Amino acid sequence: MGQDRVTLQHLARERLAEARLLLANGHPSGAYYLAGYVLECALKAVIARQFRADEIPDLKRVNKIYSHDLSQLMDVAGLKSALEAEIATRPDLKKRWAIAAEWSERARYELWTDERASAILDAIGGDEGLFQWLLKRS
Repeated sequence: MGQDRVTLQHLARERLAEARLLLANGHPSGAYYLAGYVLECALKAVIARQFRADEIPDLKRVNKIYSHDLSQLMDVAGLKSALEAEIATRPDLKKRWAIAAEWSERARYELWTDERASAILDAIGGDEGLFQWLLKRS
């Protein structure tokens, strides 16, 4: 089932709220896991906006969208060079991206500390986080 841009943005906000609740209630592993989906949903919202009506999209591009790889999704969204340019002037963003880019859907099979969960939540959902950076571009 496909998702539209508005729904994906809503899901990103929901996953962020859920991740924060999990961390606040002593569940850092769940918080870490959901934090990555915040960024995944936000990136897919950017990608969804790029599709045009009455046009059959390139199959290779479409297949790349069905990924959990945040670096690949950043590239498919067409934001890789924008991110790299901004990282050159914002060391904090470079650090945030390094933390977020380590996430994968396999995180569900690992135990995460409060520190690691807090770090990824800040990297993605903080006031200067990647989610806010993406919202300005979606």
